[in-house]
Amino acid sequence: MQREWFEKDYYALLGVAPKATAKEITAAYRKLARKFHPDANPGDSAAEDQFKEVSAAYEVIGDADKRAEYDEARRVGPMSQGFGPSGTQPGGPGFGGPGGARFDGPDISDLIGNLFSRGGRGQQQPPPSGPRRGTDIEADLHLAFDDSIRGATTTVNVTSDVRCPDCSGSGAAPGTSPKVCPECHGKGAVDEDQGFFSFSRPCSTCGGRGRVIEVPCMICAGTGAVRRPRQVKVRIPQGVRDGQKIRIKGKGGAGANGGPAGDLYVRVHVESHPLFGRKGDHLTVTLPITYPEAALGADISVPTTEGEPVTIRVPAGTASGRTFRVRGRGVAGAKAQGDLLVTVEIDIPQNLSTEEREALQAYAALASESPRAHLGAPHG
Repeated sequence: MQREWFEKDYYALLGVAPKATAKEITAAYRKLARKFHPDANPGDSAAEDQFKEVSAAYEVIGDADKRAEYDEARRVGPMSQGFGPSGTQPGGPGFGGPGGARFDGPDISDLIGNLFSRGGRGQQQPPPSGPRRGTDIEADLHLAFDDSIRGATTTVNVTSDVRCPDCSGSGAAPGTSPKVCPECHGKGAVDEDQGFFSFSRPCSTCGGRGRVIEVPCMICAGTGAVRRPRQVKVRIPQGVRDGQKIRIKGKGGAGANGGPAGDLYVRVHVESHPLFGRKGDHLTVTLPITYPEAALGADISVPTTEGEPVTIRVPAGTASGRTFRVRGRGVAGAKAQGDLLVTVEIDIPQNLSTEEREALQAYAALASESPRAHLGAPHG
């Protein structure tokens, strides 16, 4: 735990309330940074000191994780640095051991856990001073049905952290560069003995970064990244499905300390088609046919997504709802081409002419079979 956290009120230094939002904190820091920046106050040592103070404050409460630790440390008070009001050890007064007063502060296991939370066993994150990979981001893309079948190249709009164009991601003002921290020698942490325990803590000089930025960039406030809207070119493979995610490597948030950028995941939303549907790698279409075509049989033209129709043979006596398969006219899958599934439906005319009605009545009079014969219903 850093002693400065108990001695300095970083919120007061930046002129914000303890409940201020991250956006309000950043705005306050940038305003003070411009006011006290050495470039704006050449030769003014007081302004330079004030600039360092507000920069140190922003390094802590401008970072969500550090701010949470700082707030907790301020809430607990100096007790978090030792085991009792006078730094007593287990078994001594104030610890709650034999003969000692009961320890009324936070659970000691929580305090010890906080001490070892930076660099304890099982730590999977890279050292604070090392390169850090940028965050992964997501974007939604609405795609026409035909483009999902054939594939397409398009762009998506995203807003994320990008490398600061003014300092090229170094965080230092143009013409300057970060320097290796003189206290931790670039490790980002220092070893510290506390009697019974020995542990590492983040370096208070560099804030765990392993480097010191003496003159932060005014554009990115020393972070090396700025949040900007941008367009990303995306190649959509043929046959993409609705809801599928496509990974665009290296197009996510900017990395820190020279780390790689994160990835962009594009979620595809395929628009419906007025004629075609999809079942896996197969395309589906409903084909209306007349009663004479179903009864007598016919060769019927069927539309395709390629624009060139195909002809299928509907045999005599075809029932409504029967599906025909046209091979190789579906979606190009990873291993094979899907098929076109054509389902015929007999169209019942709604408005009959006099001649059509008379012809149907004549047919009905001649019909010798009843479709309800199996139900025991009489003909007619």
